[in-house]
Amino acid sequence: MTAELVLRPIARVESELRERADAPRQGDEGAPAAWVVFEASVTEALADLGVGDELILISWFDRADRDVQKVHPRGDATRPATGVFSTRSPDRPNPLGLHRVQVLEVDGLRVRVSDLEALDGTPIVDVKPVLGGISER
Repeated sequence: MTAELVLRPIARVESELRERADAPRQGDEGAPAAWVVFEASVTEALADLGVGDELILISWFDRADRDVQKVHPRGDATRPATGVFSTRSPDRPNPLGLHRVQVLEVDGLRVRVSDLEALDGTPIVDVKPVLGGISER
C-alpha cells in the first residue's frame, strides 16, 4: 500500500535568476542573494529566524524533467552518464532541491538569503537549520 504524499509550498523564491542557463550549478558557485517569500499560514514558524542563521531550504524543482534517471555530471558529455541519485541534478524522479544559505535579512514574511541558485518562482516546501556539533544542538 502506497501512502499519498501531499506537499504544499510554504514559500516562493524571488530571484534575478529566470532561466536554468542563468543559474550556477551550486549556490556557492556564484548564486545571487534572493528573497524567500513565505505564506502567511507559516508566520509562527518563522518566529526564531534571524540574520546570520544558516539554513537548508528544500525546494521543489517545478521545471525539472521527472523522467531523467541518468545524466552526465555537471552537463559535461565527456564524463560518463551517472545515475541521478549520485548527482545533484535538478532532473530526477522527485525533484527536491537542497540549498544551504545564510539569512541576510528578515522583513516580515520575506527572508533574504545568500547563495540561492533556485530560479525565480521556485516553490519552497520546507526549511531546516544547519546543525552544528552535538554540543550546539
